Order: sequence, then structure tokens, then C-alpha cells
Amino acid sequence: MKSLEEQSCNKEYKYERLYRNLYNPEFYLLAYNNIAKSQGSMTAGADGLTLDDMSMARINKIISSLKNHSYQPNPARREYITKKNSDKKRPLGIPSTDDKLIQEVVRMILEAMYEPTFSDKSHGFRPKRSCHTALLSVKANFQRCKVDY
Repeated sequence: MKSLEEQSCNKEYKYERLYRNLYNPEFYLLAYNNIAKSQGSMTAGADGLTLDDMSMARINKIISSLKNHSYQPNPARREYITKKNSDKKRPLGIPSTDDKLIQEVVRMILEAMYEPTFSDKSHGFRPKRSCHTALLSVKANFQRCKVDY
């Protein structure tokens, strides 16, 4: 990941063969640690498997299916959960654990490539940034203006 981050600042550099990053088992272990922190991480997907069933053998199986191009994502399991302060329900798609793992690896790769080049003024959908950090930035940098009517 460090290599991807370092190359992102070099405007002349062209990424090649990014797909091979999906073959690195260490990325899957990092992704597993990221996913395992979330509250719903132990929810079974459409395949019935959870993160409890994760092992190096399973990671190696995912990597080999990516290498031989036989990997197929599973359909998400549809659940309906109740909305806060309402009797209505909203749909929720729960992907399989393998799909979550691959999605997290891809997210980590893309974030390593693009995060260093984003503006510090950008706050949407970024690590350690939110609408709250955007409001704090406005509070710190906003200059008064006078409006003539």
C-alpha cells in the first residue's frame, strides 16, 4: 500500500497491472481486520458464511479464483429492517463475506492511490473526515462578509 501511496504523488507515473494487488494475502488480512471492527461483520451473507469461518485457506481459495478468473460475486441477501421512529421498513443488501473482503481490498487499493492527491478542503466520504470536520473547517476559516441590500 505504501508503494501505491508514494507513486500517487508522481504525476508522470502510470499504474500498471493493478489487478495483481488482489493476489496479495497480506491485503486480505488487513481487510479482514478492517471489516471485523464493524458491528454487522458477523452477519452471514447469501452463502451462509461469516467472518468466523475466515482462514488462510479460504483467503488462498479467493485469490486462486481471482487468478484463474473463475471468481463470481454472490447475489446480496435482501433483508428489511425497521426505520428509526417509524413502522416502515427499508431494504438492506447483505453481501457474502468473500465479497465484503474483496470489496474492502479494492477500497484500500483505490484509497492508497487517490487519497494523497485529494484536496484538503474535500471532506465527503474520506477517512477521518466527515460533515463535522467540514463544519469545523468553515468555522475556523470563514471570514465575515457584509451584504448591502
